[in-house]
Amino acid sequence: MESRVADAPASSTEYAPEGVRGPGFERGIGLRTAVAINMTQMCGIGPFVTIPLMIAALGGPQAVFGWVVGALLALVDGLVWAELGAAMPGAGGTYLYLREAFQYRTGRLMPFLFVWTAMFTIPLIMSTGVIGLVQYLGYLVPGMSSVVVHLVSLGVVALVLFALYRRVSKAGAISTVLWVVALVSLLIVIVASLTHFHAKLAFTYPHNAFAFGGPFWAGLGGGLLIGIYDYLGYNTTAYMAAELKDAGRVLPRSIIISVFGIMVAYLAMNIGVLGVVPWQQAAKSQSVASLVLENTWGKAAADVTTVLIVVTAFGSIFAGLLGGSRVPYNAARDGLFFRPFGRLHPRHHFPHVALLVMGLITAIGSFFTLSTVISVLLAVFVIVQAIAQVVALTVLRRRQPGLRRPYRQWLYPIPSVLALAGWIYVYKSSGRTPIIFSLVVLAAGIVAFLIWARAEREWPFGPKHIREEFA
Repeated sequence: MESRVADAPASSTEYAPEGVRGPGFERGIGLRTAVAINMTQMCGIGPFVTIPLMIAALGGPQAVFGWVVGALLALVDGLVWAELGAAMPGAGGTYLYLREAFQYRTGRLMPFLFVWTAMFTIPLIMSTGVIGLVQYLGYLVPGMSSVVVHLVSLGVVALVLFALYRRVSKAGAISTVLWVVALVSLLIVIVASLTHFHAKLAFTYPHNAFAFGGPFWAGLGGGLLIGIYDYLGYNTTAYMAAELKDAGRVLPRSIIISVFGIMVAYLAMNIGVLGVVPWQQAAKSQSVASLVLENTWGKAAADVTTVLIVVTAFGSIFAGLLGGSRVPYNAARDGLFFRPFGRLHPRHHFPHVALLVMGLITAIGSFFTLSTVISVLLAVFVIVQAIAQVVALTVLRRRQPGLRRPYRQWLYPIPSVLALAGWIYVYKSSGRTPIIFSLVVLAAGIVAFLIWARAEREWPFGPKHIREEFA
């Protein structure tokens, strides 16, 4: 049983069509701002804590090529986002695309599962920020026991939630200041490393480094996991497409420029680190940026920079939970998720239920190692969000051939096929335990959907509501 609704935009996806002024979002974001938004989300604590992991995974200075491989996956996947976002310039990103593509066969299952998995992936990304913050704090306060580390981690999460328990206008101002600190931290490390750079350290590779079966190829799967984790955020403007000027042009360009821009920054920082610190030492460091500053400008400069990096980590957690808590809220307001998540705080008007639940998951994730959390979050991310979205592009080309597509994926379907292969490789490389966890999360999500669908009388316990909102 189906019902079709073509002219009723949902509360979370209202948008003003190109060139039309209306009650929806204002289309005021141009290309320059769009690139800045993407790059802000991409560059947080990630490179400060993952460079040692990348060097260890790929076995030497050849780790710099791990960032290139990660950028290639981000680029081809970005072209999937570009076509979907340009064709459906509303607020919601993957949520919208899965809803539009899979509504014909499975009703609202896929957008529900996206929100369900986002309830895990977004907080786990924030957990990596907590872990990174505590690692760098360990440089300033060495010798912390595991109990103290866990207590500090819980304290960080509590402090972030306290900072977010206020009106969004104040939270947004805090986020801007924290991003400036992040940019300054990155530039300091790059400049410091270049002032004491030794090419022999950075470009002397181990014997047979690139031979088949050698360190590079043996560690490529783990390196790609780390690399794509550090590029996450290249798609941020797709979630804000309802606010882009000329989304068909701005969205694809913002993704491509952001990926290349951040790749250059990561390469500069990674090469700089390797030119100052022997790779064997860098691979074992938990605060490699502080080590670089200590070896170049001295302990005082290292301490100051470490403080900035700790603030950067705090900022990445703050911004991530600020935006992430809106995902289940918007879905609940749209009638596609559990209703309690659609509640606003009675005084400060922010989604407090979603924020508290995601804060709890962030705190739990902070008790594990950085590499474990990255592997788990990517395994969960890939199975519903990444792979399903690649499929959605092809489904929509067949189901909605008349959909206006200002941008069509270059060389289709080659980028889609490469993105699909890349994500499958990432999933397989995540390891047995993360894969099992992702399957458990998926199964639990299906059960949760059935409970929700029964209560709301949605498919499979009611009619499918086919709404081709953008056709």
